Amino acid sequence: MLKALFLDMDETLCDTHSANEEAKRLMGLALRAQYGAEFDGQAVAEAYVVGIYRQWTEQQRARYLPIIEQQSEGAFRLQLIRDLLAQQVVDKVSDPEAVALQEKFDRDRLQAFHFYPGISEFLAEARKLFTLVVITNGPEFSQIPKIEAVNLTEHVDHIIIGGQEPEQKPARSIFDKALKLANCEAHEAIHVGDSLAADIAGAHNSGITSVWIQHQQPLDAELGIDPHHTVLHPGEIPALIRDLHMS
Repeated sequence: MLKALFLDMDETLCDTHSANEEAKRLMGLALRAQYGAEFDGQAVAEAYVVGIYRQWTEQQRARYLPIIEQQSEGAFRLQLIRDLLAQQVVDKVSDPEAVALQEKFDRDRLQAFHFYPGISEFLAEARKLFTLVVITNGPEFSQIPKIEAVNLTEHVDHIIIGGQEPEQKPARSIFDKALKLANCEAHEAIHVGDSLAADIAGAHNSGITSVWIQHQQPLDAELGIDPHHTVLHPGEIPALIRDLHMS
């Protein structure tokens, strides 16, 4: 019997991609307005998002990871902005300038951060049947504001933020915590997420049935991870969960 539904947040419940795209667009426009029409603000905005998602080169890892570990996520993001602007020959970016750009990006992203259509209604329906636990990777710095933006605490029973835990997905420990919060066994839960490496592998490591949201991603054969169920888009989640509950 299905007792609990575990859910990723970004690209599963919420359209993070669209929010990022809008924030990048506005950041690029702001940079061009500040530094001139010839300034490639869009390139800086693109690189900023790549950076905050830690898609680093080895050189960047060596530079930024100590800042995160010894100072904070916020300090890293400010340094990232300074570095990206320096690459565009913008010297001596002041702290207030860097802070203003970072805060504008965050503010614009949160204003564009929403549930996928139909998800809030689905959560209200599912909560009558299951214990709902959101398991989201990422630092508190970015995840808590997004949680607040959609008032997620009012839609689910528990929220686990990877950045607050000893380990993030796909570690078994974070799924064990979700099982404990839901007061159920692994065979009584389903986990839904868009990342094969984090969500699906993590669910499988814990003996939990997996649902992969494909989002036009190819199934990476090299990972050797085969989801138990696949949907193309979050809008297909409600029907699948209803079918699994009835089966």
